[in-house]
Amino acid sequence: MPKISTDPGRHALNGPTMGTRWSALFHADAGLDPAPVQAALQAAVADVDALMSTWKPDSDLMRLNRTPEGVRVIVPARLAEVLDLGLRIGTASGGAFDIGMGDAARAWGFGSEPANAEAMRAAMATARRPAQEALEVDPLAGLARKHAPIALDLNGIAKGHGVDRLAKTLQGFGITAFLVGIDGEMRASGLRPDGMPWTVAVEMPDPERRAPHSILKLADAAAAGGGHYRHYVTLRGRRLSHTMDPTTGGPLRSSPASVTVVARTCAEADAWATALMVLGPQAGGELASRLGLHALFLIREAGVIRTHAVGALFDSPMVSAAGREGLVRA
Repeated sequence: MPKISTDPGRHALNGPTMGTRWSALFHADAGLDPAPVQAALQAAVADVDALMSTWKPDSDLMRLNRTPEGVRVIVPARLAEVLDLGLRIGTASGGAFDIGMGDAARAWGFGSEPANAEAMRAAMATARRPAQEALEVDPLAGLARKHAPIALDLNGIAKGHGVDRLAKTLQGFGITAFLVGIDGEMRASGLRPDGMPWTVAVEMPDPERRAPHSILKLADAAAAGGGHYRHYVTLRGRRLSHTMDPTTGGPLRSSPASVTVVARTCAEADAWATALMVLGPQAGGELASRLGLHALFLIREAGVIRTHAVGALFDSPMVSAAGREGLVRA
């Protein structure tokens, strides 16, 4: 059930979406009725799910997946926008972010069906064309056409887009200072009433407990993280990452414990976090540096977490380390 918690002027709203929960924190005049805001936020994320879910056969994305190659079809504007962004980040990342890994994700059990050994072998044997070659999208006209077989999957960007939709919904109510999120993907706008940035925790990559590794202070920015320490499947005693490697058609075999990216929008941060997970700290760090991205790699080595930071943000007072004695400068 959706929940509404209100102190005078402070509103903390949340509700279910995409197998997890969304949240929105903001301050407003005491006379604001939060019920219409709650309903609009819930409708916004429900629309994202209806457009992009791979769990719902009747979603617009799954209908596009069933479309024959060579046929130009109309797609909803918001879906075209996200497809286009995914293709552009795929190109910029050299194919590390690929929205055409749906068959692999499904084969390895990261979907509505259990893992299937025959499907795994097929996914790994498939000669893949990068999504940016297999799919053509015209976001202005709202048109898409497949040039080659492709199983589209937007799980590496849809939640981030959902967070951006939450932000736009609040802005539609004239609310300009807020913190919204879905499952750890966060976007901040403006400042808190005390004039300070919003605080967001970068989680320690520990599957057994939830604890902060560091604290980000955000204003007019979004942060998203990728990692295999919570989202994984176990096959034959091995824990496998939910992030697919486009070069193999299977889960990443070697990757950072997590990557956090700060960007202008949450969709961009979400997709780039996935891309940098695939590339790893060396190649990913070099690309992030060239593109001016802000990224924090957490790498597990011999049971110890090592950090690799890229971008001025992670060398600034806007990032603190969370320790037993509270917050200290990183």
